[in-house]
Amino acid sequence: MSEKKKSVLVVDDDPEIRKLLSATLDRMGFTVSEAADGRTAIKRLDAARPSLLCIDLMLPESSGYDVCEHVNQTPTLNGLPILMVSARTMPEDRAQAEELGVRVYLSKPFTQAQLKQAVAQALEGTTQ
Repeated sequence: MSEKKKSVLVVDDDPEIRKLLSATLDRMGFTVSEAADGRTAIKRLDAARPSLLCIDLMLPESSGYDVCEHVNQTPTLNGLPILMVSARTMPEDRAQAEELGVRVYLSKPFTQAQLKQAVAQALEGTTQ
């Protein structure tokens, strides 16, 4: 029996960062889907639960916080690992993200090694 490939939803309004994240995650063996704004991210999450949500904080339509709140309020998304990637580095941003269930908060800019470590940390202990 083959193991189901893990999937990740990458949400970032910057096409270059989205492309970089997607390419790295693809090389790590993930099936990657993308969204450029919070509203599209919510639609994609409701359509199919990924193994990991990799999301920017500052997004058009709905913020990363709004999407995290949606995850928390949706029973089928309960416990979804969330990796937040953001240029905002204030302690209160990080604290609010953690309150909303974000497992790992990765500050931009980051290296590929930091991203890989953050993904591994976010997925630690998950069975999906």
